[in-house]
Amino acid sequence: MLVVNRFRVPEDEAVQFRADLESAHAVLAARPGYVDGTVGCNLDEPTLWVLTTRWEHVGAYRRALSSYDVKMGAVRLLARAIDEASAYELVEPGTDLNVAAARSLG
Repeated sequence: MLVVNRFRVPEDEAVQFRADLESAHAVLAARPGYVDGTVGCNLDEPTLWVLTTRWEHVGAYRRALSSYDVKMGAVRLLARAIDEASAYELVEPGTDLNVAAARSLG
């Protein structure tokens, strides 16, 4: 699954925000089920930032968010994200989307 968190950050806060965002990303990256992720700044609107992360499945992401380390090191920053849907199912050729089925607690 893919998670996209976008942030609107005043230019005078950009240096500190970048450091905080990179730190939050590192905390998330240390959790089981994390696949990869990136931090970005919009080319046309430098006050718009993004954190994208990929996870093995939605359960891994939800467990990461509930972990102590993430609560202490990332949730405060993630709360600054623009209020919009952020979790996406990856679309791959030939797969059905949003299949209602029992999920592995893996």
